[in-house]
Amino acid sequence: MTPEMIPFLAVCIFIVAIMYASVGHGGASGYLAVMALFSLHPEALKPTALLLNIVVAGVGTYLYCSAGQFSWRVFWPFMITSIPMSFLGGTFSLSPELYRPLLGMVLLFAAWRLFARRKHDDYEAKSPTIRLSMLVGGVLGFASGLIGVGGGIFLSPLMILLRWAKVREVSGVAALFILVNSVSGLLGHMSSLHHVPEYAPLLAGVALLGGSIGALCGSRHLPVATILKAMSLMLVMAGGKMFLL
Repeated sequence: MTPEMIPFLAVCIFIVAIMYASVGHGGASGYLAVMALFSLHPEALKPTALLLNIVVAGVGTYLYCSAGQFSWRVFWPFMITSIPMSFLGGTFSLSPELYRPLLGMVLLFAAWRLFARRKHDDYEAKSPTIRLSMLVGGVLGFASGLIGVGGGIFLSPLMILLRWAKVREVSGVAALFILVNSVSGLLGHMSSLHHVPEYAPLLAGVALLGGSIGALCGSRHLPVATILKAMSLMLVMAGGKMFLL
């Protein structure tokens, strides 16, 4: 990617951070999509996305918790198993031949998840058993570390589908889940940090700003259905590109 394209990449990262943070997500799948569209080196995608995820999920966790949109009782069983499994997943490096189609599937799944998201919260929530939560946390933690996402993109729809928490509470749980998994996954893949581009601090700065705006709005009941549907279109395009490379 040429230096002239960096400002355009930064603007896209900023927009992605706003959109994802508004629903409690760090945005890794969106960052992966944008960086893929800008043709960044495949080995730079995973560590850069995790770094941006940590920044955005960190501020999102603070704002959602401050707004009362979080349940420690629901969260902690996921965390116990997800942290070590995310670290383990981060130690694996996939070849481009495996990584690209796997990333493509993740992005397409993200597109479907965002498009199908409902803004309604008119159901009775019932927390899962601790054993089931720990099993789910371990599986999603390993997947997030392996692919380079925080795991919230899988956890959120699962929790809503199975009615494990109210939608806004799901966003708060997802934010902290993404934060701890991103940190653990990056620690398990420290050797990849030398692939992070030199302009990563700029991307982190715009992601922090965008994430702060998105999380502040999202935690105050901002309608997000239309934004999520628009985001799904970009993810479909980026996911499709992974299968054509």
